[in-house]
Formats: sequence, structure tokens, C-alpha cells
Amino acid sequence: MEVRYLPNPDAYKRMTTAELRKEFLVDKLFKPGIIYLLYTDADRAIVGSAVPLKDGLELKGSKKEMATGHFAERREIGIINIGKSGKVLVDGQAYALKYKDALYIGMGAKSIQFESDKADNPAAFYILSYPAHKSYPTRLARFTEGETETIGSAEEASIRTLTKLIYPGGVESCQLVMGITELHSGCVWNTMSAHLHPRRTEIYMYFNLDTDARQFHIMGEPDETRHLVVANRQAVISPSWSIHSGAATQNYSFIWGMGGENQTFTDMDAVEMEELR
Repeated sequence: MEVRYLPNPDAYKRMTTAELRKEFLVDKLFKPGIIYLLYTDADRAIVGSAVPLKDGLELKGSKKEMATGHFAERREIGIINIGKSGKVLVDGQAYALKYKDALYIGMGAKSIQFESDKADNPAAFYILSYPAHKSYPTRLARFTEGETETIGSAEEASIRTLTKLIYPGGVESCQLVMGITELHSGCVWNTMSAHLHPRRTEIYMYFNLDTDARQFHIMGEPDETRHLVVANRQAVISPSWSIHSGAATQNYSFIWGMGGENQTFTDMDAVEMEELR
């Protein structure tokens, strides 16, 4: 398990492009046949992926980083499949996940295994986990049954549909909130004007980008912005002091996941355009 300690806003201002990418970009996701996990001190989130082939993959605890016998001993987990169909087995119970389906796993689950229906066309499970203080039921969230909202405008090239999958009033959790945003054809801008989430960390995982396409993720304090150039199936850790906006060379999708003090989706501090630098 990779471990990162994010820089504070003052240190961030002095970082080079290479240093920013090293600290905030998650670029080792979705390697075939392995589980990859990254532990960050930002709200103690763990982000990762599992791409099972012929043999299944087991999500295990870590004595060193987590001091637990099993992964969900003191954690909750959100999983979204962005590959072909597969299964997640939780304490022997199988949950079938199609493309963009989600699974919430509550604290206390002891055995978690990933399987692909076809090894030559595998599932690609995105994993996001936060500490938990209460056990909620493990539940499957079909993408087609999520709560949706379409926002933005064609004039601003920003029409996008948000689908909530793990959220208050739907699939309940301690602090984890997850969903998918999909930009419509011809639209490239997301979350502009920008906002901050002072009470929680957010992690963005971009997908549905062509091989030669790129997402320009805008980050940093409103008056001291930088950007990261992000490829398909890469993620960005967005701490509470950073905006998270951007545009790409084509329309795209991303999984958003949040954890912190407040689960309310609209809990954000707006940033006026004239504040941006």
C-alpha cells in the first residue's frame, strides 16, 4: 500500500509540476491482475482499484498502515465498476456489478473478493474507503436506479448529468458519498465557477477519455491555482483547501467521492470568478 502525506497550502505554492503530480495525482490505477491501494492522510482516505483476471483478488487488511486484521474492520468502502461485468463477494455473498454499478460495504465485513465474469474482458473496480464509526448494511446501487440531476448549459460547454449512488437518503453510509458525473457530447467544462469543500476531502477519478485525450484539472487555493494534466483512468486527490474544476479536450466522465465532517451534497463554499487567479 502506497502512503502519502499531502503538503499544506503554503508548501503547495512552491511546488514544481513534477512535485504536484507526485503528491496529488493517482496514476497507478487499474493494472491488470492486481489490487492497488493508496493511503492518504487527507481524511485518512484509501483510494485504489482491482482488476481481477482468471483468478479472483482479495482485499486484505494491513498490519502496518491500518493496524487491522481485515480491511473493513474500522472502515466503510465504496466500489464502482467501470469495466465489464464482475462480482464482489462480501463474506460469501455475491454482488453482481455491471458497468457503472456501485457497491457499498459497511464496517465489519471480513472477507472481500473481486471476480471478473470473463478474464479476457475483465471488470475494473474503483475503490474508495474512509474510516467508519457505525456499521451500515452492505448494499448494491444500480447505476440505472441512482438519483440524477442535469446541470450546466450548451453555451458554456458544461451540460452534465450527475448520478448519486452512495448518499444520504439513498444508500446510507457513515461519511462516504459517491457518484458519477457524465459530460454531454460537445461539453468539456466541469464545476466552473469553482467551489471549495472546507469540511471534506474529495477525490476525482476521470474515465471515458480517449487514449490521446487529456483532462486539465484545476486545483489550489482560489487565488493561487495550478493545473494537472490527467489521462484516462487517473485520479486526483483534492484536499479541503483546494478547488476542483477543469476542462478537457473532449467530453468525459468522472467518479466523485467525498469523506469528512458533512455528507450534505450541497455543502460547499462558492468561489466567485473574480477571485480566481
